[in-house]
Amino acid sequence: MTKKKYLTIILLLWIYVAKAQELSVDADIRPRLEYLNGFGSLIPDGVDAGIFVQQRSRLKFGYKQEDFAAYLSVQDVSIWGDTPQIAAADTNNSFSLAQAWIDFKFGSGWSTKLGRQVLSYDDQRIFGGLDWAMQGRFHDAALIQYSKEAFKFDLGLAFNQNNVSTQTTIFDPNNGGNARAVFDYKGMVYAWLHKDWDKFSGSLLFANNSYQNLDPTDSQTPIDGTVNRQTFGTHLVVEAAKGLSVTANLYGQTGEFTEEVDLFAYNALLEINYKPRKTVFGLGFETLSGDENGGTDGKIESFFPIFGTNHKFNGYMDYFYVGNHANNVGLNDIYAKTVIKTGEKSSLLLKAHYFAAAKSLGNDVDDYLGAEIDIVFTQKLLSLATLKIGYSHMLASDSMEILKNVPEPADAQYWGWAMLVVKPNFLTWSPKYSPSQAE
Repeated sequence: MTKKKYLTIILLLWIYVAKAQELSVDADIRPRLEYLNGFGSLIPDGVDAGIFVQQRSRLKFGYKQEDFAAYLSVQDVSIWGDTPQIAAADTNNSFSLAQAWIDFKFGSGWSTKLGRQVLSYDDQRIFGGLDWAMQGRFHDAALIQYSKEAFKFDLGLAFNQNNVSTQTTIFDPNNGGNARAVFDYKGMVYAWLHKDWDKFSGSLLFANNSYQNLDPTDSQTPIDGTVNRQTFGTHLVVEAAKGLSVTANLYGQTGEFTEEVDLFAYNALLEINYKPRKTVFGLGFETLSGDENGGTDGKIESFFPIFGTNHKFNGYMDYFYVGNHANNVGLNDIYAKTVIKTGEKSSLLLKAHYFAAAKSLGNDVDDYLGAEIDIVFTQKLLSLATLKIGYSHMLASDSMEILKNVPEPADAQYWGWAMLVVKPNFLTWSPKYSPSQAE
């Protein structure tokens, strides 16, 4: 082969590879001011509200070619003022690796995705990205994925350890007693199947999570052996008529809560949304089973949405299932919402919840827990910047005081916030695209 032919082949290969490549560098910067006077739980009477500004500063690198993709994201999540101005080093441990994965694509719709990544499915009730939380939610996992036309299938595997160990695989969840480390599993295998039809879509989900046994004397010290918990169910969406949709969830949980306590729980949701023009009207009901005695009878009947974006569901004030309300009396949530288009680039969300315990709080204790009103105004400022302003008010009952163990709460329980979300693209490079072409 002559040198000229050799150079020609190299040039043709370079052109082929270059055409299939794309490199992107993006950011996600979002400062959020919060005023908390009863967020997450009732604030006692005479206690001052909490005020702070928290900021996510995330840098994202993406690379794609025809049969391969890679993604890397680093972030700093800080409170304004948590690092002294003239400190020699940032000692607040706020910097972390958010995502780092590689994706190999094979023929006939198959691919595999390996590394730290977001697992988000359907309405995010069981698996969600938790983007409201500044740090987000990520899993170290390996996925086998298949996608063809209207059908999708994911098989995920994960195995977690605290560090390199040459002798044992005992995993310390370091959960501080919170919900038996429901987020800090030792192992996981799950399958998700999704199919779209003309006016109907459905998903099936099965997940098995294994948890390290904990010493029953303190429920903290990890010991040899594991217990397994299964979560399974379906998510269905029907377009019943023009502008009218019906969403339904039905999930169950079984397995072992501990070696001595079994798990039997369920979650069901039905939501109807109607959008005649630009305004959305919604009405829904969700129930999450509860437990009256905390497992003392040898079983837990309280459902916990394991890795969901729970802030999205039972009130924005996060009184339920956001790091709390695990292994408790469950919840019945009746809600109504509307989303009003207030301008070409703005909207207003109004949502009201009626909360009741799914199981009894005790003799002569009313199941009614309270009502919550959520208001969120969204304004698009630029193509890369959005302003969100929210206010929530909790009208708690006496039963809520018992549930949260706050016997003398303040008269008003509320939470206000304002957040600026800025997502600039610093670089998008491809032989097919450059920033100048977008102008």
